[in-house]
Amino acid sequence: MSANYEAVTIGIVSVSDRASSGVYEDKGLPALKEWLGRALRNPIRFEERLIPDEKEHISATLIALVDAGCSLVLTTGGTGPALRDVTPEATLAVAHKEMPGFGEQMRQISLRFVPTAILSRQCAVIRDQSLILNLPGQPKAIAETLEGLKNADGSQAVAGIFAAVPYCIDLIGGPYLETNEAVCKAFRPKSAVRPAR
Repeated sequence: MSANYEAVTIGIVSVSDRASSGVYEDKGLPALKEWLGRALRNPIRFEERLIPDEKEHISATLIALVDAGCSLVLTTGGTGPALRDVTPEATLAVAHKEMPGFGEQMRQISLRFVPTAILSRQCAVIRDQSLILNLPGQPKAIAETLEGLKNADGSQAVAGIFAAVPYCIDLIGGPYLETNEAVCKAFRPKSAVRPAR
């Protein structure tokens, strides 16, 4: 299947003092890999990082992943209001453009489950030809925000943020991402859709 699709390098970053120091097992990186592996038809090379909640370290990691050719960088963790939660600040510090719609939609999805979703500060930015997205810390919330919510009959109730990711990456000059529609149907204007192979 993958021979027909453009290869993509994706950076995945789990930000956690305790997981990075071995106090407990990180669940963010496996959750990101599992979901992306199901959602994308493209062959993926992952650049994985497990790092502490330190602003300069996070910013430096994001810059390094963009410089290494990651068209998409996903972070998990460090987006709440706690004193050590600095992932959004570190992300905004490396931004060339802010993409506020992603954070707004993630909070809309999470608010369907918990009122404390308004405490989350996930953001999204573009740096060079890379889209950087801050995601929630819990595996269930990661999948919900990426994939969206479905009705009992399987139809889409609330769009997940990943539906907009492939076209965003098109617009910034990245590879053509193709999704498994059973997991997440990418939306592109008709003029931007390539013929099926």
